[in-house]
Amino acid sequence: MRIFFATTAAAILLFNSAFIAAEIQEPALSSIAATDSHILNMGRIEKSANGSARFGFPGVSFFVNFEGKTLSLEAQSSGDQSYIEAIVDKGESKIIKLSSSIQTINLVQDSSVKKHNVEIIHRSETWHGIVTFKKFTTDGKFLHPPVLPTRKILVLGDSVTCSEAIDRVDGGKKETSWWNPRLSYGMLTAKALKAQVNLVCMGGRGLIRSWNGKTDEHNLPDFYQFSIATDNNPLIWDHAQYDPDLIVGAIGTNDFSSGIPEKEIYVSTYVKLLLTLLNNHKHAHIVLTEGAILDGDKKAALIDYLAEAVKRVDDKRVHIAKSNHYPGDKTDAHPTKEQHAAMAKDLTPQLKAIMKW
Repeated sequence: MRIFFATTAAAILLFNSAFIAAEIQEPALSSIAATDSHILNMGRIEKSANGSARFGFPGVSFFVNFEGKTLSLEAQSSGDQSYIEAIVDKGESKIIKLSSSIQTINLVQDSSVKKHNVEIIHRSETWHGIVTFKKFTTDGKFLHPPVLPTRKILVLGDSVTCSEAIDRVDGGKKETSWWNPRLSYGMLTAKALKAQVNLVCMGGRGLIRSWNGKTDEHNLPDFYQFSIATDNNPLIWDHAQYDPDLIVGAIGTNDFSSGIPEKEIYVSTYVKLLLTLLNNHKHAHIVLTEGAILDGDKKAALIDYLAEAVKRVDDKRVHIAKSNHYPGDKTDAHPTKEQHAAMAKDLTPQLKAIMKW
């Protein structure tokens, strides 16, 4: 009898141990590629065969809905100056510096199973590094992604459009963590107009020449055509992937940094670009502006050049918007965060009137 009870007790103990182990076992993890249909993307990306998403322009955004306790992202950059930010359930932004090595970034770590919405925004420029998002992983399940606004805006520009030095530290030394496209005039204007937006911009570049007078670098007519605008081996963008209702062109500051360029070369180049935009986006309206930094004779000259280009194109879909002068501050010549907000307030009503939105 004692043997029977001992055997029975041992069996019960083994059963209970197995039951407890099953109880404390971690839930299985579920991973999906960054280009999976459950992940919503806004901005120019390149989809790799393995499901990864590669991108360089600032403001490229990813939206994820899931139910669970945890969410992580596997990502890396080709350089060591790239930043992203994550916003969970419309809360405070978490800024994350990427590495050239693959890293797993914990975006959500909750104590209980809940539904969450997560937005990830690329803060940096192409020259800071090309970013790759590989996969998202959760201990729960991925839900249907959110729906973006039907209105679409494309903003073409330079470092101001790219949000250079928005998050500056007063008197500090500039670093790439200062870029913040979410609070740029382009993204703020799109939000006010209830539209999605693609920022296609490169710091230091212009329409015909860069800030240092170089004409052999990719300027706006070139990088408008790219999905990833590296100086060597850039990737061509398929314009059919994003057909904007409205295109805003804010270029010219860098063309004028070394003096006022010759009018005919400038105007004829702008006319050619405008005709390309009109042909690629057959229902889009195009709005040109001189931007925030130029002032005095240079501002007057650029306004004149824009008016002449619009006159030559002679299309009812091409317009001009006025821009006030916002000179930055003692720390940096680029517009401040507050000045970007003012720029958006200047631009929004002009675009509303043109688009009848």
